[in-house]
Amino acid sequence: MKETVLLAYSGGLDTSCILLWLLEKGYEVVCLIADVGQDEDFEAARRKALKIGAKEVIVARVKKDFVLNYIFPAVAMGLLYERRYLLGTSLARPCISEALVECAKARGIKLISHGATGKGNDQVRFELSCYALYPEFSVIAPWRIPEFCERFQGRDDLLAYAKANGIEVEATPKAPWSMDANFMHISYESGVLEDPAHIAPEDLYKMTRGPSEWPDKPTIIEVEFARGIPVAVIKDKVRTEDPVAIVELLNRIGGDHGVGRIDIVENRFVGLKSRGIYETPGVKILFEAHLDLELVCLDREVLRVKSFISDRMADFVYNGFWFSPEGTFSRQCLQLSQENVSGTVTMEIFKGVARPIARRAVRGLYNEELVSMNVHGGYTPASAGGFIEIHSIRLKEFSKAFGTYTK
Repeated sequence: MKETVLLAYSGGLDTSCILLWLLEKGYEVVCLIADVGQDEDFEAARRKALKIGAKEVIVARVKKDFVLNYIFPAVAMGLLYERRYLLGTSLARPCISEALVECAKARGIKLISHGATGKGNDQVRFELSCYALYPEFSVIAPWRIPEFCERFQGRDDLLAYAKANGIEVEATPKAPWSMDANFMHISYESGVLEDPAHIAPEDLYKMTRGPSEWPDKPTIIEVEFARGIPVAVIKDKVRTEDPVAIVELLNRIGGDHGVGRIDIVENRFVGLKSRGIYETPGVKILFEAHLDLELVCLDREVLRVKSFISDRMADFVYNGFWFSPEGTFSRQCLQLSQENVSGTVTMEIFKGVARPIARRAVRGLYNEELVSMNVHGGYTPASAGGFIEIHSIRLKEFSKAFGTYTK
């Protein structure tokens, strides 16, 4: 009997060619397509895989799970890799891995394959997540197999292989960038984008409008949070509460105003630097709104400790350690910090920017009377003199010993 492989299938260039290559190597292949909210014709992708020769094609509907258990917690945790990237691809990988493992266990399959390249992060994310959830599985990673790599140097060779075997793909020699899309974002890399000095063509972007198309009037919305999690968006007095509908609405609003585009060079976990372009319109709005509410609700020192843990958790997610002991511990710590982060933030979305313009906390640490410039409000101004005197001691002593600082 032929061994069965479960292939994480997207319908794109890499996984379509890998499907055929696995069949050529004598495996039976079951394909799993994870619906994480990407704009895709899943029935067409299913038919395509069956036409190539897949034994079975499963479409795992995990979009709502992705929103509830990954996107919204990431907003609450304040995850931002290298101060810019909202981790749209990175967060989808453990979600997809859960679906892969569930499918593999249900069918008794112990071989899992994927189309992640040997130079990228996704191979690490998929495999570490699957090993954490299913230690008994084995992996077939074609882009790490010498025979495969000798036959296919890169995407140009895959395009030729696809054409020779009648496999239809969206990528072309003219626009050969690699895309990863889900409900949270779209990422673009490879092809002409590998030169960081090359300006990306405007027709590359699919979720957001360019500056010439931005509306001339701002969109005003309110975003409501409960314990750090988005629970509602109010626009034109209409309240949207369904988690999936919240992201859909904010993606449309943010996309119209060009919110959430970034073009960056980042540090991959495997040691390479890569250029990536990302569109994350809806979650960018949520991220800015949540950060604003946190500043009202969190104690100053808790905020600083939380920021440190958030940075580490962003690394864990980017590097594939969502299901690690340190990842679980950090998530629990960050979740605890959100107990009092409840309230509503008014956001102005306009010309590429999502800007908080008002906020109301259910229970916050902002004391209007205490901070007022019209009344003392229980604050003793004279006390500031002693505060300054104590903090000046080390500065005075340093200057006496080593001289004053100069520019």
